[in-house]
Formats: sequence, C-alpha cells, structure tokens
Amino acid sequence: MTRSVRTRSRRSVQVAALGAAALLALSACSSSDDSSSAKSGASQSGSGTKVSGDITVFAAASLKESFTTLGKNFEKAHPGTKVTFSFGGSDSLAASITGGAPADVFASASPKTMKVVTDAKDNDGAPATFVRNQLEIATLPGNPDKVASLKDLTGKDLKVVLCDKTVPCGAAAEKALTASKLKLTPVSYEEDVKSALNKVVLKEADAAVVYRTDVRAAGDKVEGVEFPESADAINAYPIALLKESKNTETANAFIALVRSAEGQKVLTAAGFLQP
Repeated sequence: MTRSVRTRSRRSVQVAALGAAALLALSACSSSDDSSSAKSGASQSGSGTKVSGDITVFAAASLKESFTTLGKNFEKAHPGTKVTFSFGGSDSLAASITGGAPADVFASASPKTMKVVTDAKDNDGAPATFVRNQLEIATLPGNPDKVASLKDLTGKDLKVVLCDKTVPCGAAAEKALTASKLKLTPVSYEEDVKSALNKVVLKEADAAVVYRTDVRAAGDKVEGVEFPESADAINAYPIALLKESKNTETANAFIALVRSAEGQKVLTAAGFLQP
C-alpha cells in the first residue's frame, strides 16, 4: 500500500470517529433536554397529571373571605378549574358529609368536628392543621357600652350573642367562660360565627363572642375587643381530602395551595394564626 493511500485511510477513520463522537454528544444533549423538560412538566402539574375540572369545598363559615380569595387564585393559576364553596357551621357541614353530601374537601374550624368525618371514615388520608384562630369580642362601632373584658359581657343590661355550643366558636367561648368561672346567658345562640356577628352588625345585639378574623372582615361595622382568656381557647383548623371526591388531583392541588406559603399569606393577613 502506498503512503498516500495509508494517509487517506487514517483520515477516514479519524473523520468517522469524530462523527460518532458528535452524534453521541448530540444524543446525550437531547436526552438531557428531554429529561429537564419532563421534570419541568412534572413540577408544573405537581404529580404529572393536569389539574382541571370542578371541586366542591365544604368550609367553616369563618373561612369565607380567605377561601373565596384562594379559590379565585386557584382558578386563575389553573384555567379550566372551578372551585365551589359551601360555608357554614362545621358541625352541620360534617353531618352533611357523613350523610352523603357530595364534596371533595372539608376544612373544619376544630379537630372535634373533623373527627365526626374521620370516625365515619369519610376522609381520604389524615387531616392536616393549616391555621389556628382566636376569639374576640365584637361590639357596636365605637364600643358605646365600654366593653373591656369577658366579665363585662355578664352585665344584665347587655344583649350578648354566642355561637351555639355545638359549633367550634361556641365551644371555644364556653371553654373561655368556664376557665374564667363566668356565667353568661346570651339572648340567642347562633348556628355559625357569621350569624352571631351579623346580630351585632344589624344592631340586634350589643356584643358577640366571635373569631378575631370575623371582626377584621367586618371592618368598621363592628369594633373588636381582645380578652386574655381567649388564649386558652384557640381552635386548630384541619383540612382533609374526602373519600368520595370525584376529582382528587384538583382537590389535592387546592389543599396544597391552602397549606403553601401563598395560602398562608392570605390566611394570616385575614387574622388567622399559623398552625
């Protein structure tokens, strides 16, 4: 074999080797890009499944303003989803769930009412506490009766409203009164915290023991009075996916939003305490 032939042969081998190396590098790069893309897609959808469709959330009345905001944020972040809320007393919501009412998520104002659902095995997974709430006295604007303490509510001339004892806000108020060794006879027991607060807003009562989040939500329609005994009756709020949910992906995504930093920001701005 001549020298020129041997040289051309070596060059052909070198070119082929370089081509193979380039092909391998391109393949690796493509594989890496695909992997990154897949990871990105999985991250965006949380579990790799697109979040879509409707969910129904049963939530304590005191969560109305915060959850309404979070529902709108959720629908904006996930086009094609719709969050429908049913707000009310946690005890009545729990009874509805165990009675077969269709819902995907339950957010209760106390572990006791959540236990009604878990004892019936109507939950899917363990409930998680996402916020806590503290009581406050709501008075008429300007506090004309000069209410300064829980004891002041025992005055005979005051028309005071409490939540029913079966409702978390009512149970918490009862606990605070018992710890203070105070006896209070309200003019009415209301089915949920919003109903109790509304009595003061409508000037049908002089004061009500409600959550401080509800006092804040009412703005200048009422005036809030803090009392130290409320520290002994703070309610933890649990949230859980329900077993009969027809859209678990979207329901879990909503629960994740509630428990996220974004969700906590909305809730603490409303006056809730961190879990």
